[in-house]
Formats: sequence, structure tokens, C-alpha cells
Amino acid sequence: MLSFFVVVALMAALMMIRMPIAFAVGFSGTVGLALQLGLHPALAVLERSYYHSASGFILVAIPLFILMAHLLTVGDVTRRAFIACQAWIGHARGGLAMAAVGASVLLAALIGSSTASAAAMGTAAFPEMRRYGYSDKLASAVISVGGTLAVVVPPSIVLVVYGVLTETSIGALFIAGILPGLLTALGLIAVVRFTAVTTDEAPKGPPFQFRHAIRESSHIWPISLLILLVIGAIYGGLASPSEAAAFGVLGALVLGVLQRTINAKGFSSAVSSAIKSTVMIVAIIACSAIFANYLAFTRVTHTILDVVNGSDLPRYVILLLVVLVLLLMGMLMDQLAILSLTMPLAFPAIMAMNFDPVWFGIIVTKTVEIGLLTPPLGLNAYIAAGQTKVPLGTVFRGLVPFIIIDVVILGILIAFPEITLFLPSLMN
Repeated sequence: MLSFFVVVALMAALMMIRMPIAFAVGFSGTVGLALQLGLHPALAVLERSYYHSASGFILVAIPLFILMAHLLTVGDVTRRAFIACQAWIGHARGGLAMAAVGASVLLAALIGSSTASAAAMGTAAFPEMRRYGYSDKLASAVISVGGTLAVVVPPSIVLVVYGVLTETSIGALFIAGILPGLLTALGLIAVVRFTAVTTDEAPKGPPFQFRHAIRESSHIWPISLLILLVIGAIYGGLASPSEAAAFGVLGALVLGVLQRTINAKGFSSAVSSAIKSTVMIVAIIACSAIFANYLAFTRVTHTILDVVNGSDLPRYVILLLVVLVLLLMGMLMDQLAILSLTMPLAFPAIMAMNFDPVWFGIIVTKTVEIGLLTPPLGLNAYIAAGQTKVPLGTVFRGLVPFIIIDVVILGILIAFPEITLFLPSLMN
């Protein structure tokens, strides 16, 4: 166990000097293997582990979903989605903020990245809300919290990484995220509406015009249809996540060409951005596998399982303790870093208590989603503050009621697993 504390201290030190999380985890795991097995056996395990974890076919889904997201992003999807939602509900009190939430749901299904969604909505929606007299506190908070929907709503990259790390069906995780994602969106809309009717922070927007609403909606229905086909193919068992992602890339490219929103420069930029994101994510997965191998050789995981099984605590108390740890880590770390550090230890312990792995995946992603909003390192709050030029303290104050409703929804999902597991139970 002494080597375990040495390795953990080394990892913490590397992260404090801002070494990328993948390299910090991988290097610490390699040092631990060397201390445990010797240098040459450790290098043999390193070679086998890294290759096996980085060459799995399921990883094909990651670059494809990321590429689909970037192709749709360069195609002016964000602005069109917000304008379409604004045309239908922007006239009501709080309507522009609710339109931003609605557009964020669509972006979550298109982009799959929380920070990218928040940055895009900051450019598209915030100026419009400010123009109609929305308070900076509410408008910036809506931009920040809307981006977190991409963590749960499929095709979420966080769900893909969780599925790879825990060997859980990514298709089932995608389908399981639909109802929790919609429930979260409804909770955010309820907060906006309550704020609108009890304060003057969210006045009415432009008057409703039916023809204008129909015209603006016509710009986004092909993209919405593409997402429905991608998710529907997975839900119906017609395609694996990787095959559905490949179809999504083709569909995004065809739509961009037909709508003349993608040119050679935009395509090159999308491919380049997708490669950078993919390399980072695959590195985290592969280096997490190295650390997981180290934990297996030291039997740390088995020790934790013995402690959990020998305790008299109810299993839901242990689950809540895990959730609390994830919430605290979310205040300081990125969601992918949290998964890579915690799942090798937490997942076996939770599975030993007979919890459903798909349900636990949604609980984990919902928990790290809340971490994107909480100080001192709520990443989405920093993104929103940077995009909108609103002081960070103002953003965090505006986020308080949204964080509260997020925690309430997390409690509902824990208390009623049927909400998460209903749609996966109907899959072929």
C-alpha cells in the first residue's frame, strides 16, 4: 500500500504543475507498475495495456461523433437553432432565455461537448438577451448551464468515455440519457420562468409572428431529422454507435454542402479540431488503462471492495458518498479527468452492490455536469464569463438557482431509476 500513496502523491504533484491529466495518470501508473513489478515487466504491461485500450473498435465512435459535431458547428447551426426557438417562444416573459435552453438541447444532440455548446450559445444568444433588457446575471447563467446539457443528452462524449472505461453499452447509455436530459431541460426552463414572473430580470422579447416562426424552423428541421435518425438507428438496434456516428458524419457533410454552409476551409478546420479533441480523449482512456492495471496488480480495488462489503452501511449511503466525492472533484477538475481517476476504483465497488451500470453512468455524468457550474473551477462559468464579458462572480450568483434544481433532479434520478432505465429496457 505504501507504493499506492507514493503514486497518488506523484500524480497530485504532476497535476499541480499543470501536466495534462492523461500524462499525469499514465506516468504515475507506469511508475507504480515499476515499483510493483520491476522496470522490464512494467514496460511489457505498459505496451500491452496502451495498445489494447487505444485500438478497440468502439473508440471509432469518438472521432466520428466529434467530427459530426464540428461539421455541424461550422455550418452555422448554433445561430439558426436559437433564432428558430426564439421565433416560437421569445415573445413571452423569459422567452429568450427559454429559447436559449431549447437551442442548447438541440446543440447538445449535435455537438456533444459542454464547453463548445456554452461558447457557441454565448456568441449567438447572449447579445439578443442583452438587447431586450435581460439582466447579465440571468443571461450569462443560462448560457453556462445550457451547455451542461451536452454531458447527458446523446451523443455525449462523456457517456462514450464512461462506456469505454467501464465496458458498458454505449448505445444503452445514449438512450438512457434522453429522459434525464429532457428532465434537466424542463427544470432549467422552470427556473427561468419562475425568475421571469417574480422579477424584472427577463422581460418580453419580440412579438410572435407565425409565418416568421415557420420560416426560421425550416432551417433546422433537416439537422433535427439527422439527429433523430442517428439516435433512432441505435435505439432500434439497426446500427452500432460507431456505424450511427459514421452515418451522422456523412449526413452532416451532405447537409453542409447542400445548404452551402461548409466550404473547403470550414471542412479542413472541422477535421483539424476533431483530430485534436480525439487525440486528447483517447490519450486519457489509454493512460487510465495503465493506471487501472497498476491498481489491479496492487489489489487496491479488491481492498476497497472488501472494505465496502464488510461495512454495515446501506448501499445507497455508499452511493451517495461516491456522488459527494464526484461533486467535490467537479469543483476542481474537468469531467473526463474525473472519470479517468475515479471509475477504476468506484465502478467495481458500485457494481458489487448490484447497481445497474447504465443507470450509474447517467448518475455519474449528471454529477460531473453539476461540477461544471460550481466554484471555484466551474469550467462552464468561466467559458460564459469569457464569452459574455460578464464578471465571473455575477455568473456564479446567477447559477445558484440552476445548481439547486440540478441537485434536485439528480436526487430524483437516484430515487427513481425507472426514469433512466425505461427507454433502454425497450431497446431491441
